[in-house]
Amino acid sequence: MLVVTKFGGSSLSCATQFAKVKKIVEADAKRKIVVVSALGKRDTSDTKITDLLYILHAHLKYGVPYEDIWEMISSRFLKIKSELNLSYDIKSDLNSLEKELNKSIPEDYLVSRGEYLTAKLMSDYLGYTFVDAKDLISFHYDGKIDYALTEKKVRLAFSEYGIMVVPGFYGAYPNGSVKLLSRGGSDVTGSILAKCLNVSLYENWTDVPGILAADPRIIENPKAIKEITYEELRELSYMGANVLHEETVFPVQSLNIPINLKNTNDPEHPGTLIKNVCDDKVDLVTGLAGKKSFVSFNISKNHMSNEVGFLRKALTIFEKYQVSVEHIPSGIDTFSVVVPYSEIEKSQYEIITELKNTLEAEVSLDDDIALLAIVGRNMAGKKGLCGLIFQTLGEEKVNVKLLAQGPSELNIIIGVSQKDYEIALKSLYQKLLA
Repeated sequence: MLVVTKFGGSSLSCATQFAKVKKIVEADAKRKIVVVSALGKRDTSDTKITDLLYILHAHLKYGVPYEDIWEMISSRFLKIKSELNLSYDIKSDLNSLEKELNKSIPEDYLVSRGEYLTAKLMSDYLGYTFVDAKDLISFHYDGKIDYALTEKKVRLAFSEYGIMVVPGFYGAYPNGSVKLLSRGGSDVTGSILAKCLNVSLYENWTDVPGILAADPRIIENPKAIKEITYEELRELSYMGANVLHEETVFPVQSLNIPINLKNTNDPEHPGTLIKNVCDDKVDLVTGLAGKKSFVSFNISKNHMSNEVGFLRKALTIFEKYQVSVEHIPSGIDTFSVVVPYSEIEKSQYEIITELKNTLEAEVSLDDDIALLAIVGRNMAGKKGLCGLIFQTLGEEKVNVKLLAQGPSELNIIIGVSQKDYEIALKSLYQKLLA
């Protein structure tokens, strides 16, 4: 039995959090591979080390004085080293990095030093071997992960060291230069290592008691989800539930390796277990999520349904402008193309003009749409659910602009005016989840 254990930045913000991590790791001998993010916020007014490193790079690039930023970064690391009385000579590594600070220093390399230095501290504290992620996670030059080579390197390192700490968030190209994953990518690093070693469990430790059933910024004290399938998590993550990097599931899902999302500050809480199949049939709805700032291109033309290729012509225009399509509600002679506003902000008028000219159709724009996803593996075949949703929103005088449901009946997507988003979420949470 083998467990990959990843700790996020909030779990590594100070010496006190480091002590919690050590207690968690030592509580289970199966936790032999530890992945760490860079030092996170100590409180709401603090700044993540990763953010400071991005700022530092910008200062260097544009010739802005950077000494204060560097002092903030180095002092955070030195303080933890001192408070934990570690033997690792981090001062030497910091001095070496400081000598490299100039306007040509690669951003990926500089930003990766947050995870690198955090992992060096943690390996000393745990007594585990430090293994640099650039020596494990291999990228092709097109930016895609070379899984065959990565697995070979990971298995070799584990067979040699047995216990190890690995920095998250980055790997390397064939020439050895550092390549960052997307933001939050330490989750993905842990998932890749779990896949390569085919472990029994991938633990992801953060500062919340698992995945919450709704946005805590809108719903007061939403309940934590006990079990969730990979498919449900993908649906919720895509619609804005960002506890876990959405790319995390792919490496482990194919091998049916469960992910346990847990709280470093409350390690006895079971957290959320993510796996391919969940047996729990109690809750009809698993969770709610949503996002604002969508627009709908509403297209109408008489006898549209008789024109072969009409929809394809429309979608080709969106493809031309590199716009991803969220939903396509349709009628006999009308259909709408719902897209994120951020993707058409600069091209909306060109798209409208091209749609009109190409399709010879009437085109209007509705720029006041928020999407809300109701997700649940137990919703399939349940009679009256949509009726209950419409009744609940009707009682709050919320108008439903669009409704979409996938063939698996795993999710129901509702479009409402942005001003109605919060009340829609609150009312549906009370009716379906409270």
